[in-house]
Amino acid sequence: MTPPETLAEVEAPSSRPARPPADPGFATREPGHGTTFRKYFKIFRASLVERMTYRGDFLLGTVLRFLPMLTTILLWKAIYAGSGQSSLAGFSYREMIAYLLLTNISRMFSSMPGLAGGIARDIREGTLKRYLIQPLDLIGYLVAYRVAHKVTYIVMSFLPYALLFYVCRGFFDGLPDPLTLLAFAASLIMAFLIGFFFEASVGMVGFWFLEVTSVLYIVMTLNFFISGHMLPLDLLPQPWSGLLKALPFQYMAYFPAVVFLGKVRGWALVWGLLGGLAWTLAFIVLARLLYRVGLRRYSAFGG
Repeated sequence: MTPPETLAEVEAPSSRPARPPADPGFATREPGHGTTFRKYFKIFRASLVERMTYRGDFLLGTVLRFLPMLTTILLWKAIYAGSGQSSLAGFSYREMIAYLLLTNISRMFSSMPGLAGGIARDIREGTLKRYLIQPLDLIGYLVAYRVAHKVTYIVMSFLPYALLFYVCRGFFDGLPDPLTLLAFAASLIMAFLIGFFFEASVGMVGFWFLEVTSVLYIVMTLNFFISGHMLPLDLLPQPWSGLLKALPFQYMAYFPAVVFLGKVRGWALVWGLLGGLAWTLAFIVLARLLYRVGLRRYSAFGG
């Protein structure tokens, strides 16, 4: 996370010359939504330029992430051959590989490397005050910064991913219908929002604890498993499978993948999307609440 050193280029209402009041009842108006949007759009644009500087790193990192897929394909081929079954928990071998490929797309949106640790570090080192003395909201800034990060990553990894899915096209039955594609796109947006505000909420723990590195490691390791990135949650025995599907973490990897594969249809799809929306709103409120309460006990030393 790169805290803003200066926002001279960002429009701030306080920098404009004040107009004399037309009458004694004149009151200064708060900045409108248009001004706020332009401010964070400029942050997004500046962050996008910054992230594009490292486009080679994005491209190389994407290619290197493909190498474990070969091992994964061979591993699951051996698992299905050893089981003597053509289907495990409703997934055929082809569907299993397609699922694991799709979870990489889900995690592309929901993964937020360094977000929670960066927030906790800003709190611990006192650099959080940079957000407090400028007309800038910490969470709003981080959202704009992360959107720029994701746009850069998606643009730079589009061709490698397109090549990977073309080579592995035999594991898919073609593109789903337009309605399913729309639901898949909505689930990816929710994956981003849930991933962002969940990690932001975890980072806010830094207001109460001086060192949270161990907590972050445990939380992120568990999240990688219970989100369904390693394997479909359907493979777990009951009641664990049902329990994990009731938690928000499935929306970071499992849910978008099964939506694309057509494993969730009809009212189950509708309720799944509504559940994801509810969890999204819950994490937004939680992150805002933790930030507001944490600021009451915050003391900026150093920085």
